[in-house]
Amino acid sequence: MSEAQLINRALKAVMNRNASEDPHRPAWHLSPQTGLMNDPNGFIQFQGEWHLFYQWNPLACAHGAKYWGHWRSANLLDWQHEPLALIPAETYESHGCYSGSAVDHDGTLTLFYTGNVKFAGGRTAWQCMATVNDAGDVTKTGPVIGLPPGYTGHVRDPKVWHHQDSWYMVLGAQDLKEQGKVLLYRSESLHEWTLLGEIAGSQLNGLGDFGYMWECPDLFALGDRDVLLVCPQGLPAQQRKWLNAHQSGYFIGRLDYAAARFPHGEFCELDHGFEFYAPQTTLSDDGRRVLIGWMGVPDAEELLQPTVARGWIHIMTCPRELTLEQDRLMQRPARELQQLRQQRSRYQQRAASLPTLPVERAELVIGSRGSWSACFGEALTLVCNEDGLTLSRRNLRSGETEHRYWTGAVSHLQILCDRSSIEIFINDGEGVMSARYFPNAVPEVVWQGEASLTVDYWQLRSGMVV
Repeated sequence: MSEAQLINRALKAVMNRNASEDPHRPAWHLSPQTGLMNDPNGFIQFQGEWHLFYQWNPLACAHGAKYWGHWRSANLLDWQHEPLALIPAETYESHGCYSGSAVDHDGTLTLFYTGNVKFAGGRTAWQCMATVNDAGDVTKTGPVIGLPPGYTGHVRDPKVWHHQDSWYMVLGAQDLKEQGKVLLYRSESLHEWTLLGEIAGSQLNGLGDFGYMWECPDLFALGDRDVLLVCPQGLPAQQRKWLNAHQSGYFIGRLDYAAARFPHGEFCELDHGFEFYAPQTTLSDDGRRVLIGWMGVPDAEELLQPTVARGWIHIMTCPRELTLEQDRLMQRPARELQQLRQQRSRYQQRAASLPTLPVERAELVIGSRGSWSACFGEALTLVCNEDGLTLSRRNLRSGETEHRYWTGAVSHLQILCDRSSIEIFINDGEGVMSARYFPNAVPEVVWQGEASLTVDYWQLRSGMVV
């Protein structure tokens, strides 16, 4: 199918979308106009403006041949639609323009992505390059890396950065023994790349079997350490961790560029909630490391979410600032989000005596000691006690109540709510729990327990997407 035909089909899908108000559509998180959205791609602050590309199937709420959509923002709060960035029209991307990243190359916004190709009995992958002009129009350069020997067709998600005088790329991969790996490449020109080797993965750096595929790697420096974000698939669930269908986490170490080695510590989950995957970071103009993730998980209950009936599915997380403190990756809501706050109310009293508060668009900052609980929209429950936090909701497939956990002493929570989502930041960024939930009415929070709480409460304005 030609690029023009694919564009016309996408345009028709957008024009024919269900325009009626969906109570679950977020007010200030990013979501697709129609169809299925997943991984954030090409996240970058370029020439003073933020760009966020994203995996998108505009034709259905299904994981089909992915396009790249494109948003642009001056403030991380209000966004505008840009032209479609990538359309899977070429032979080297016939089954989808898969995830990737963006860099500033001599003043040109330059994209790297995976061209996914499936054929009878198998698949292959090309790592591809494209450039974006000031009007948002994209010119494809084509493949710059083919499938390396020794790996299956599951090699994808290039993250590119510049270090000293060279460009570097990490790729998620699966070797022929079906073990997940991260590959490191180097280039002087962005057009020709040399494979330096495997720097992390199953059966490396002291790990045993650790998943059959590692997706969406992102490697960056924080202070004098390096952090590798990655999404291992195939980790068996533990009693209170690794409970999602696939995991998203990080390793802390120091990349030896000359030897192509990355000795690292243990794997830590990035988010302990129900929905979080495929995060991507960028370095802001003022030196902050900022992350956005997909508030979803592949191969879970996603296609049973009620927004599918309205013709769309999934949202992004809020942008988060990352710091490294005592070998722990800290996540805090990006400071720009404070501009969403409207008038503040403060409450200091026993949890069960707190008023019921609307949380359709809300932020709560809670200081607590003791045990208490909060029910959001009669659909999601947060319990806080001496063991930590338990987040509970009904599974859309089985109907049974399921739980996610964060273990440790809790003294401070910052909770961001947006119609059908919640993000809970624990102890000033020590942990995060993110989740989608789908209340039957405008959600309110109802409190229980004898603990004395201090609650600062703001309603939040909507973000604009035009």
